[in-house]
Amino acid sequence: MNNATVKVENLSRRFGTRAVLDRLTFEIQPGEFVALIGKSGSGKSTLLRALARLDSDVAGDGHIEVPASLSVLFQDSRLLPWHNVLSNVTLGLHDADALNRARQALTSVGLGGREDAWPNSLSGGEQQRAALARSLVRRPRLLLADEPFGALDALTRLRMQSLLLNLVQIHRPAVVLVTHDVEEALLLADRVLLMDDGHITLDRQIAITHPRRKNRQAFDDLRDELLAALGVTELA
Repeated sequence: MNNATVKVENLSRRFGTRAVLDRLTFEIQPGEFVALIGKSGSGKSTLLRALARLDSDVAGDGHIEVPASLSVLFQDSRLLPWHNVLSNVTLGLHDADALNRARQALTSVGLGGREDAWPNSLSGGEQQRAALARSLVRRPRLLLADEPFGALDALTRLRMQSLLLNLVQIHRPAVVLVTHDVEEALLLADRVLLMDDGHITLDRQIAITHPRRKNRQAFDDLRDELLAALGVTELA
């Protein structure tokens, strides 16, 4: 693979006769934060599953290069209820430093001191914090996130967005975030890919410095551009 963390060439995926992904070609650079947006059924989650190598049951072809070191963050935290928080974060890790890294990761997501807690004793936001710690403790070169904050309340979602951005800036993995939320994409991403009917119809760099704020001209102009590309011309 060249310097790109992700390289995709002529990627197609089909369900029956329907092309869900149609000859996609793109690259993602080291440390780049890319948001995938689009209407339901546009192919976002199918693309993420292909990048995660979780779609062996789906017909298709094309070429994908991704690093062996990758982690996936789902909307559901997928914590195992019979393991405590620390055990969930270290699951599958066997190196000598795993426990120490896991404790540091839990502290970094605000769960220091909760190592012995059971998943069902955590709030939804805390469960996603634990899932984020589990992803980052593996030191991934690529973090794939499929609407990880979609089930959270608005305030918790804002806090998790800020936490994710801060941790990504520290650890510097490349990130692919699937989201239906245009403002979330603009708050977090360096680049937005808009998908429609299995194609990438817009590839937009977001040249706004962090921290980003809503209701500022550059932010609002980009939001309106992306909403228009999604077919939304007026907000209720």
